[in-house]
Amino acid sequence: MKVADLMAKHVEFIDADATIQDAASLMGELDVSALPIGTADDLKGVITDRDILYRVVAEGKDPRRTPVLQVSTRTIFSVRPEDPISSAMDLMASQNVRRLPVLDDAQRVIGWITLSDLSRHLLVESDLMQGALREITDSVDGAAK
Repeated sequence: MKVADLMAKHVEFIDADATIQDAASLMGELDVSALPIGTADDLKGVITDRDILYRVVAEGKDPRRTPVLQVSTRTIFSVRPEDPISSAMDLMASQNVRRLPVLDDAQRVIGWITLSDLSRHLLVESDLMQGALREITDSVDGAAK
């Protein structure tokens, strides 16, 4: 299976000059924990809920005056749509990130893949996982009788 099969194709961006308050508000509206900063053609960084917590709240910065780019994660790891999902999982694990932009040949953002997307896929699609869950369920059901 390829990254393109699991990635979200609609990606919401936030402007680089937006404030942390703007980002937190948009994250709440969209029910997401991160936003790419910039545009599909010019990805400047990623702002995450953890960035907000540790780099704004914990440091006592004003979220109404702090621009997202100032506290964002600027080192961006990415995948390509034709990459196998195992590559995305390996990259997330090795770099300790929970989400990756998906870039085309022109380095344009065309999608977004998250740890949740991968976990959901593995849970639903994995025969091994489904078998293990069935065994657990059967043993719990058997013990309850």
